[in-house]
Amino acid sequence: MSTPANQQGVRVEVRDLRKKFGDHEVLRGVSFTVERGEIFVLMGPSGSGKSVLLKHIIGLEEADGGEMLIEGHSIHAEGLRDRYRMAMVFQSGALLNSLTVGENVGLYLREHRLKPEAEIRRVVAEKLAIVGLTGAEEKNPAELSGGMKKRVAIARALVIEPQLVLYDEPTSELDPLIAITIGQEILALRDGTHATSLVVTHDRDLAFGIADRIAMIADGEILALGRPEEVRRSPHPLVQRFLTADFKPKP
Repeated sequence: MSTPANQQGVRVEVRDLRKKFGDHEVLRGVSFTVERGEIFVLMGPSGSGKSVLLKHIIGLEEADGGEMLIEGHSIHAEGLRDRYRMAMVFQSGALLNSLTVGENVGLYLREHRLKPEAEIRRVVAEKLAIVGLTGAEEKNPAELSGGMKKRVAIARALVIEPQLVLYDEPTSELDPLIAITIGQEILALRDGTHATSLVVTHDRDLAFGIADRIAMIADGEILALGRPEEVRRSPHPLVQRFLTADFKPKP
């Protein structure tokens, strides 16, 4: 996979981020840094504030306090989103059912009239090939499995040639074998594009399989942060309960 000459990952800083919905404090002073080209995993149980944090970075939520920086600039700075390319792979894939796979993947280029139609078709075919879906352009989203929808969503993100890719629960509702495939795709895309990756998940196998570093979050706070082996050794009882939880059938 070739890397665009002007592409490199970006550094992301989250500083003392706070968010409340009514009386419920969802984020309680969350801080961390994601280095350029790193796969950083934000892991924790459902309802811990992971997806809300992603929505702040992509600009879908407004923080009550704190700040978020990309390459030292506030995400709210004028022109920032024109300067740095960001893409998000939503939990559901968020494909448009009224469009074919090829139309979904090429939507960004067509809407912004960035390339002629023949070039768009070439780019779409290239990105679908990267995620193992060569020839799927004319399929409808309804014909796809959950894993295929996630891979189409990744191909659509690649079209932007992103410097930062945000993944929201990329293996949710997938069987273990397809989940492994998605994890391999995330690794391959980082290695091929050098983009920075921020992955939100409660999937322990995915987190420890792909992460350069992991932040464990619960109740809106970071409980442990470090390389995978460092997080495994965290003495925090909630971290250990999450990492060792297993189903034990009644005798």
